[in-house]
Order: sequence, then structure tokens, then C-alpha cells
Amino acid sequence: MISSPSPLQILATVLAGLLIRSVLRTFVFRHPLDYIPGPPGENFIIGNLKQIFSSDPRDFYSTISQKYKGVATVLGLFKERILVVDDPKALYHIFVKDQNIYEETRVLIAGSKVVFGEGDTHRKQRKIMNPVFSPAHMRTMTSQFFNITHKLRDVLIRKTSEGPLEIELMSWLTRTSFEIIAQCGFGTSFDKITEDHSEHPFVKSAKLLSPVSRPFFLFQLYVLPLITEHNLGTPRFWRRLVDILPIKALHTLRDIVDTMHETALGVFNEKKEALADDEDTFKATRKDIMSALMHANSKASEEEKLPDNQVLAQITQVLPLSPTILSGALSRIFWLLATYQDVQEKLRSEIREMRKECEEPDYDRLSAMPYLEAVVRETLRLYPPIIFMGREARQDAILPLSKPIETVDGRKIQEINIPKDTSIFVSLFGSNTSPELWGPDSYEWKPERWLAPLPEKLIEARIPGVYSHLMTFVGGGRSCIGFKFAQMEIKVILYILLDQHKFSLPKQEIFWNNRGIAGPSVDRTRLQPEMPLLVSRAN
Repeated sequence: MISSPSPLQILATVLAGLLIRSVLRTFVFRHPLDYIPGPPGENFIIGNLKQIFSSDPRDFYSTISQKYKGVATVLGLFKERILVVDDPKALYHIFVKDQNIYEETRVLIAGSKVVFGEGDTHRKQRKIMNPVFSPAHMRTMTSQFFNITHKLRDVLIRKTSEGPLEIELMSWLTRTSFEIIAQCGFGTSFDKITEDHSEHPFVKSAKLLSPVSRPFFLFQLYVLPLITEHNLGTPRFWRRLVDILPIKALHTLRDIVDTMHETALGVFNEKKEALADDEDTFKATRKDIMSALMHANSKASEEEKLPDNQVLAQITQVLPLSPTILSGALSRIFWLLATYQDVQEKLRSEIREMRKECEEPDYDRLSAMPYLEAVVRETLRLYPPIIFMGREARQDAILPLSKPIETVDGRKIQEINIPKDTSIFVSLFGSNTSPELWGPDSYEWKPERWLAPLPEKLIEARIPGVYSHLMTFVGGGRSCIGFKFAQMEIKVILYILLDQHKFSLPKQEIFWNNRGIAGPSVDRTRLQPEMPLLVSRAN
């Protein structure tokens, strides 16, 4: 009788297959991307991966944008060719015209547990979810944003009652962001936003997810796509493998995922039961994103309806990412305002002028505040929380470019042959900061640039981003569906906190580490981001 292979034997087979495929691609077959210039790799094994995934990869992507004109071949594991691109016309084809060819990398897809589906699955997901994230629905949530942020303001008032105090602001911004997503996204509560409140297990797990999973990025980038593409093993099999491998960090990651899944499953089941008991009451009283999504899904035709596992995936794998990303973006804004006190004062003046009209401006009034909008846009331009976005060609394709590039053998080309399964890293940072499009001051933080006409070259480039000529929230059918939610949260928090408080830099230097999502720290070795600022009452 033939015994079944062990989990370790199957994993070893997958890794061996990956190595054999890479060796064949490197030494036997000539790759079309070999003709596209790019920076040399560090060695055969890791190529350019150390630069791509460094704690601050912005210089690397700036080099791609300037030296290589926004198109370059870089090297992955065992010299795998990866195309890095920020050329405007190429972006248009990747995100708009040929978006069904250039799909999300399979690292985001786990068998049938689809988070961002492909093809028809993705179309159905967006059709159900678009109304939930519409401006009309955002308007119904504005008061909740204010109510939660007032609690954070009250904490700062208490802490600064006896004078200026250095406060670790990042943790408070993260707690506030998670509570906003808990109430407005889940219809529940995780945090009272008080000094003595203990951290909810879901929040603690979600905060650790990105830094703890960081050491496994090579597995996610190379092995997981093979597993999902060829349906290798069952979920039970891979769970058993994780349990038996003597890797402490992997077990921590397992526990994090378990906690998040169990919490989300409890929220989901409670809502599902309430929806089945009384649909009218459910619709009238529950305005959070998940309730609206579940109600819309219940009314969809059988052909358009999402299965429960896809609805649940939005809670367990999509919504938890947004507080981490948003708190990182918010901490960057407060750091910049603490650095540029003149900008902080100018923004505070605009806020106080608005407060003369109303204490809590609605969605439309907040959206119409020009300097607040300029500060938010400029920060998201120069410091996108996510530096690049991965795509993978699902078939052979031709990728046009906006201007010719010179190949390594001296030819001028204005389109690139993209073989099936080619990995493409779209440089969001490169597009947002290209000196050719944004001008010679493109790497400077200047909110005023948004109060004047933008460069003609930028307008003519027709960047396919969903937000203000920026690729921060990408574009096309796979643009960030919650970008208006993100804008509103950032603006409400700035509006409330800056009115009564002044923020200044601490004595210690603040570093910015990129662990998938950029975050601040005073110690590069710490997993948890932190940002102490000197907080005082504003005059």
C-alpha cells in the first residue's frame, strides 16, 4: 500500500519545482524582458528583492522613474524577471483598457476563499459593493466619524490639562481608526477610546498582521501563487503543515488569523440571523458597511449574489487593512504638520473659519475646504502608504508606452512583449513623483501646488488614477473602493484635533519603515509602529 506524502514532502516538491522552473527560465530560455534595461541584481538568488522590499524603497523607485524612464526589468528570486513600470500609457492599459489581462497577483487569492476575485467574480463583487461606498452612503456616516473622534480629542485635552506633554500619537490614531471601521464598517465596537480601555483581540491581531507576515513575503510572492494556481493540498492539509512546522513566527501568524476570523465570523453570523429574522428592521436600523452589503447581497439575483465566504472575506481580509493604512497616512500628516508649523497654522485657521459656520460640517462642506484638501492630497501624493501594486499577466500581451525607450541592444521600442505569467510591479510612488510630470519640485511636500493649476504635462499624461491625477488609490475597475471613506476619516480627525491642539516634533528622531505599509518608529527594530509628538493646547 502506497502511503500519502507528508506535508513537508509536498512543500519540498513545490519548492523544488519553483527552483527548476527558475533555472530553466534563467539559463535555457531567453526572456523578452531581458532586452529591457534595469538595475543589476545583488546576486543570483535574491536579485533586486532586498531593494524592492527595503525599509524605505523610495530611492529605488525614483531611480526606475528617472534613470530608466519609468520602465525597467528587475530581478526576483533566482533571477525571475519582473517589470517595474510607472509610464502613464502603460498604467492606462494595465488598470483600464486591458485590466482583465493584468490581474491582481495570486498572492491575494486563496483557492475558493477569494478576496479580490478575477473576471466575472470580481465584477459581481464590485456591483454589490459600489453602492455601499457611494458618496450618498458616506454622508450618512459623517456624524459617527465626528462622535468617535471627539473621544480622542477628549483624551488629548485631559492629557494636556497641565501643560505640553509628549504623547505616543500613533497608537491613539490607530485605536481611533479601528473604532471608526468597527462602528461604520462592522456595526460593532472595539474600543471606548479611553486611557484605561484594554485592547480588543481583533485590533491587536490586525495591527500585528502586516509586520508579522513580513518575513514570509518570499513564500507569499513565489510559493503561494503556485499552490493556489494548481490547487495543491486542502485547507486542512495546509493547516496541519503550519501546526507541525517548528517556526514560532508562523504560529504567531496562525493565531492572528484565527483571532480575526473568529471575531469576524461572530459579527457575520449575528448579522445574518438578524437579517433573516426581520429584514425591514435590519435595513432601517443598521447603516454600517457590512449590514448594507449583506442586505444588498440578499436582494441580488441568484446569478449576481456573492456566496457567504466572499462576503465574510470582506470583514476578515479587506476591512482590517484600512485602519492600518489610514493610521499610517494620518501619522505621516501629523508628522509633516509638526515639521512645518506654518502649514499647521494655516490649516488651523481654515478649520476655525469653518467652525464659525458649523461645529460639525457635513460631508460636502468638509470636501469643499481647499487647504484641508490640499494637505491631504499632497501627503497621499508624496507618501502613498503602499509604494507599489503587483499585477500578473494572465495571457501574452503587448504593453504600449507613452514614449520610446532604448533596449540593451540599442533599439528604440514603444511597446513591450509581455509573456503570460509575467509579474509586474506598478510603482505608485514613481507615478506620483515623476519630475517629468510634476515638475522639478516633485519630491518636495508642497500643499500649495494643489491651489494653483497643475502642470500641463501632468494633465496631458491622463494618469488613470481614481483620485486627483494620483495612483495612490490606483484606478480602473480595481481602484480602492473605499477611498472616499478614507478621505473622510482623515479630514474629520484633522478637523477635530487641530482646532484645539498644536503638534510639535519630539527630541528623538522619527524613522519611517516600510513593512508592506509605511509606518513611523523611533526604533527601526520594533515591529509595532510608534510616533511620539509633543502635544499642547493651541492658541
